[in-house]
Amino acid sequence: MIDVNDLRRGSAFELDGDLFKVLEYSHNKPGRGNATIRVKVINLRNGAQFERTFQSGGRVQDIELELIPVQYLYHDGDFYHFMNTVSYEQIALNEKMVGDRVSYLRENMELQLVTYEGDPIDIELPPNVEMKVVDSPMAISGDTAAGGGTKVVTMESGLKVTAPLFINLNDTLRIDTRTGEYITRV
Repeated sequence: MIDVNDLRRGSAFELDGDLFKVLEYSHNKPGRGNATIRVKVINLRNGAQFERTFQSGGRVQDIELELIPVQYLYHDGDFYHFMNTVSYEQIALNEKMVGDRVSYLRENMELQLVTYEGDPIDIELPPNVEMKVVDSPMAISGDTAAGGGTKVVTMESGLKVTAPLFINLNDTLRIDTRTGEYITRV
């Protein structure tokens, strides 16, 4: 058991028979009374996201998650296929488990498969990925006054990213997988 004060972003715990991962964490201490801990969590079994509030001093059951290095192979329409890079075993995950992170997947990409008691429950992307720009609107002289010098470009996976005006078609960009933001041109 761990104290709810020890929960942080990325922490995993079990509550009422379900597995949860903390997405956001905030600690609120009013002038009087006990502190409250508000967390935004995702249910690792069904993908539901919601906020939960705990009283300071509460406890939850911590869990041990195992990270397995995998390589993304392909998508067959229903499942996303990964290969364990140690045992060469192939693992298929459904669309719900991969979620919106599909925009960052590229063939032969190395990432981590998160398992609990041998069952795959999540994937963990690298902190950033490099992708090619497939659609970039033309920058017009004077655009910086109103728009702050940025435009929306489309990456090879269909991901839309706000990038500086100097980004062109076929440029390769480094994108932060946690925020979806442009980092740099490669």
